[in-house]
Amino acid sequence: MEILEEKEEEAQREKLKGLTISDNLQDVDMKVSAKQVCVPSDVPSIDTSQLPSSYKTNSLKEKKLLRVADHFLWQYTHLCPDRKLLFLHPVNECGLEKFVSTTVRPTLLPYPELYQWDGCASFISDYLTMELLKSPIIPPTSLYSPTTILKYQRGNCFDFSVLLCSMLIGASYDAYCVHGYATREMCTLDTTLELCPLLREPQEVPKKGMKKSNKYRVKPPPDMQSKFELQQEAKNKAEIVAARENKEGEEEVMEVEKGKRDPLYGLRVHAWVLVLSGKRDVPKTFFINPFTGSSHSTTDEHFLGIESIWNHRNYWVNMQDCRNGCKDLTFDLGDATRWEVMLLGSHEPLQLLAGAEEEEVLPDRDMDCVVSDPNDGFLQWGCCIELFETRYSQGRKVILYKKAKLEKWAPYLNGNGLMKRLTVYADLDCAEVVKVKEWFKNREDMLDMREMNKQTQLTTDYFSPGHLLSLKAHTYTSLEPEAEHTMEFYSEARVDGLQKRVKNAKEMTEYFVGRDDFLHVRHTEFHKGGKKIHLAGTRTEINSQPIVQIKECFYRNLEKPADEDIAECIFLITENTIHLTYHLKDKYITASKKSFYKEAESDRKGKEIFMIPGRCITYQAGSSEKDKNQLHLYKLLQELTKEEKWLKQQVQQSEAEVLNILKIRKNEESAVKLSFSIYDTERNEKRRQQYEAMVETSLHKEIRRNDLDYLAPFLIQIGHPEKMTKAQALCVRDECLADLKHRLIDKVNIIQARFEQLQKMNQWFQKNRNRLSAEEEDDFLTHHSETMSHIHTLELRLDREKQTATQKYLDLEEKLRKDPRLSEHLGHS
Repeated sequence: MEILEEKEEEAQREKLKGLTISDNLQDVDMKVSAKQVCVPSDVPSIDTSQLPSSYKTNSLKEKKLLRVADHFLWQYTHLCPDRKLLFLHPVNECGLEKFVSTTVRPTLLPYPELYQWDGCASFISDYLTMELLKSPIIPPTSLYSPTTILKYQRGNCFDFSVLLCSMLIGASYDAYCVHGYATREMCTLDTTLELCPLLREPQEVPKKGMKKSNKYRVKPPPDMQSKFELQQEAKNKAEIVAARENKEGEEEVMEVEKGKRDPLYGLRVHAWVLVLSGKRDVPKTFFINPFTGSSHSTTDEHFLGIESIWNHRNYWVNMQDCRNGCKDLTFDLGDATRWEVMLLGSHEPLQLLAGAEEEEVLPDRDMDCVVSDPNDGFLQWGCCIELFETRYSQGRKVILYKKAKLEKWAPYLNGNGLMKRLTVYADLDCAEVVKVKEWFKNREDMLDMREMNKQTQLTTDYFSPGHLLSLKAHTYTSLEPEAEHTMEFYSEARVDGLQKRVKNAKEMTEYFVGRDDFLHVRHTEFHKGGKKIHLAGTRTEINSQPIVQIKECFYRNLEKPADEDIAECIFLITENTIHLTYHLKDKYITASKKSFYKEAESDRKGKEIFMIPGRCITYQAGSSEKDKNQLHLYKLLQELTKEEKWLKQQVQQSEAEVLNILKIRKNEESAVKLSFSIYDTERNEKRRQQYEAMVETSLHKEIRRNDLDYLAPFLIQIGHPEKMTKAQALCVRDECLADLKHRLIDKVNIIQARFEQLQKMNQWFQKNRNRLSAEEEDDFLTHHSETMSHIHTLELRLDREKQTATQKYLDLEEKLRKDPRLSEHLGHS
């Protein structure tokens, strides 16, 4: 008896403990849901008055499909009572139940970036604003159409997934919506523990075709450096790095531990997209997180399980064990032991039963075969997907990463063309800024990116090709001339082949490529202070600094002998000295050199150059009688003197160019100008004025055309009588109205014929889509997008013509009735 009482007490304690845990879990659920649901107060209510009837009522086919879903759900709950309820038929924005597969709307939009999966995923993650589920452990009770989600630019993970799946299927991917479970970080879009994708180093691609080492090659000289010293130095560096990483690791471990302490781990509901391999040359099955637009492996530990998946044709329930998350799952949907399918013929268009009438109700035994739309092979109730202009909700999006913050803006929202900004921090609390990167677009100064290092205070601007001064990059601390500036240029766009220029108060170094004189470096040193000089051939005055020396380096010119090909030339301006160093000759270890010591300017008579013995010191690597000739040295000195004078002018022009670039950059930054496409009539003021002038001209033409006598062709037939009989007036009126009627009908028929032709092309494409190869499918996708755009345009034009045709006919009838030439005979008839 005591043993039984103890067992009963233990069972009672376990029961109370379970109830306590359940209550705590419910409290946590309520707290989390109340804290995480981010539904701003300014979200507009959905206007359902303008929605089509398909949103508010179910057709006979949809009712049959819902009966199938209810029957399937009844069997599922009976056979699997421990499983959660399936996400089968939530209500739409009008409060009407719709089967989830019918909500998917396959659409190919006419934008090249949306032809690939990464473009679609990136667009959806940027275009929509995330809303958390009302309860993190229960699927939503409603699922809106993709059109409504795009219109209001908001949605939860299920809305994101349905919209993304619709676009991927339209682009011929084998995509499916997934209802499952994921970690808290993925469900709540918490990326604070992830590294920003812009900071990830690209993987090194192994070089192909590398030559094998030759065993007969000459062995390099032995390394005489102490290996023990190297080991000790490496050990000290490793200890310093380990200590730093250990400190950072402790902070990260604390953050990770906080992230892992999730009371709802494994219970959080999430929806994402599954893309199977095969179609569109997808080599391996993968997941897409719709919140971030990034791809994940099917073995990713953030995905903890799958309840069901669906596309626009069918619905599958996962019957595999998810104790290890999705790592062990097999995505062979044809395997009935792993995936329970709801409808038969999942990969084939669902057709009507032979001889079944649409108005008849199918018996329960035939519910596995569901009616589908004969036009497209599957059932859809939503409107066509259309995109709006603003890419981001409210024009801006902020994403927090580990030690980084990424901000994105819509085009033309910022006056300086800023599109994206990445701020990198030194700590996890994001208090100390290390560097900032900014990306720009549509700027007239071609500025593409700006990188600011907050520790060194260095700013680097990167430019796209097409800048006024062929500028490629500019590194500086400030735009003042006294600061150090490093300017890179597009050398192919410059006549002098300048690739890079580094300028500060003391020196200037210029780097060249592709020059005919083989010059590749020019280095100039300055004295402090300067005076204003006027550049020859220009109106520019610059504050030129006194030049101390100019040094030029040349590549080897194989057309000259090595001892006549100058490798380095140094002009010591203040010392009146010129040093020449030639290239090395074969089998020599020293190079030939020459040094010229010129007389001072005041010692020259008539400023002529004299060659005095002892003023030239020559070292010749080998013998050459020509170098002993004083005349040869005299001519060389004359050429070098002219070269020195020309180089001074080049240095002054380089200084002037630096000042001009800084002046232009200041003006560009103070008054940023954005460029607009000629097709953007809303922003392009010039183009808009041209368009308005064209519309005004066409309006004047229309007015002049209306002022013409519309009865003239018909009055000619009766000889322009001064007075008409009633019969003649009636005949003229009827002929005029009949002529307008025929012209309107012909115009509508032409548009209708073209519209029907494009529809037939679209139907042919839908039927033969699966037979095309990958290359043919890409070509057809491009043509198909153009065809859909034409169909949409013709459809709108056809509706407009039909609406205006009747009004034109009534207007002409009213004009004829009021025409003084006919009114006395027609009256009110």
